[in-house]
Amino acid sequence: MKGLMQDGPLVLTNLFDRAEKLFPEKEIVTATAVGVERETYGQWAERTRRLGGVLDDLGVSADGRVATFAWNTARHLELYFAAPCSGRVLHTLNIRLFPEQITYIVNHAEDEVIFVDKSLLALLWPLVDTFTTVRHIVVMDDGKGELPTDTGGRLLHDYEALLASASPVEWNVTDENQAASMCYTSGTTGNPKGVVYSHRSTWLHTMAGMMADGLGVGERDVILPVVPMFHANAWGLAHIGVASGATLVMPGPDLSPKAIVNLIESERVTVAAGVPTIWMGVLNEIDGRDVSSLRGIPCGGSAVPKHLSEAYREKIGIPILQAWGMTETSPLASVAKVKSTMLSLPEDEQADYRATIGLPTLGVQARIADQETGEVLPWDGETSGELQVAGPWIAKEYYNDSRSPESFTADGWLKTGDVATIDSEGFMRIVDRTKDVVKSGGEWISSVELENEIMAHPSIAEAAVIAVKHPKWSERPLACVVLKPGETLTREDVLAFLDGRVAKWWLPDDVVFIDEVPKTSVGKFSKRDLRDQFAGYVLPTA
Repeated sequence: MKGLMQDGPLVLTNLFDRAEKLFPEKEIVTATAVGVERETYGQWAERTRRLGGVLDDLGVSADGRVATFAWNTARHLELYFAAPCSGRVLHTLNIRLFPEQITYIVNHAEDEVIFVDKSLLALLWPLVDTFTTVRHIVVMDDGKGELPTDTGGRLLHDYEALLASASPVEWNVTDENQAASMCYTSGTTGNPKGVVYSHRSTWLHTMAGMMADGLGVGERDVILPVVPMFHANAWGLAHIGVASGATLVMPGPDLSPKAIVNLIESERVTVAAGVPTIWMGVLNEIDGRDVSSLRGIPCGGSAVPKHLSEAYREKIGIPILQAWGMTETSPLASVAKVKSTMLSLPEDEQADYRATIGLPTLGVQARIADQETGEVLPWDGETSGELQVAGPWIAKEYYNDSRSPESFTADGWLKTGDVATIDSEGFMRIVDRTKDVVKSGGEWISSVELENEIMAHPSIAEAAVIAVKHPKWSERPLACVVLKPGETLTREDVLAFLDGRVAKWWLPDDVVFIDEVPKTSVGKFSKRDLRDQFAGYVLPTA
């Protein structure tokens, strides 16, 4: 017997239509180099429909890839919907990738047009001749930057001029499995890999983010997505904001702690999301400022140190909300909200649960498996293995990439590359990346846990732990430490601080002090760069 329910496609035009009809007076606020710009959802919707007409006028093919090279702005949000709602595929380019990687992904995706913020044109323009399929470059004037003096005969389109001359279009997307957007991994090893999201997967991911046990976003919220729109769908917040009718505050290019706190205070932001390095900088900036509007600080991209989350709880009354995901998972796959049955636990124990990556969101399945045998391992909070996930907004393969088979199991689960434990309550804890774990004498040392303990020291700003070759133990940990301004510490000070906080055999064999931990294009610690920097490093003898 079949159900007797209507069957309509889960397409992004549903989300767009809802914002256009129900929330035309709600605002999208953008911080630019020349001031704050404001527009309503009604104005945004009319411009977005015109943008669909622009894509027609430019001759972008029916499922052509529409690339963006832009900050978080209202214009970028127009592209987020005009491309997929007109049947095309949005392709967000990560502005922080190496030039050769940008060339690779533009050509691999076969982008036909690139929309670029004027302030970023100087980064993109030197690469234009390396793009084999791009026919149009459209410049969005964000108040900063210059046009090239010599365009080499190429026509640079002006975004606003194109909009003014275009006619608004009606959307006609009916296949929920049609590609809506694509994003490439940050390419820490080899070329970046393309992930293609469908209308259906994005629709369902948006609903998961709106759920109370997801990010819990509603129409009354004011969302500040500090996480870039060019990375992993801005963690879904751009789609969630439109679907819910929440006010969106786009930070533009200035992501300094002061600028972020200014926006939180002036716009009365309720939900602000970004990577841990952002919140490390913001913590001291909020002293004496009115950030009482905040009710949630979603954070992901890398492990949130427990001491950082607790510092926010002590200072403003709310801890950081740790979430986990990847480009391949759209990205929201788990959220660390403490269960109601745990609220009677001592605050420090609750903080331990908040320091995990939490429970899988509704729709996501998770398991850990032995990396060599593939055996599924128990949820006992002790046994560690590779974290694998499956669900309707998780990739099943990479776009046109021969590396797909090595990244997915025979039964279709994504191999995340994270080493994790899962306890009997279902809380998942990332132990390390498979390539970052330190294997000493056949036993694993978690670089993540060791880093978090080091960064609990009040004089330490950042710390990264890498494996260094050892003649007896194969590998031993080396701690790379960044001190806070004006602070001084010795190797012995750091080791003494760790004594009793970690097992003695986990203690780093050496501590080196550096000016800054190198970062990846998405703000994570770049262990690869550190390993290159300290290749051949000789550990001191005992």
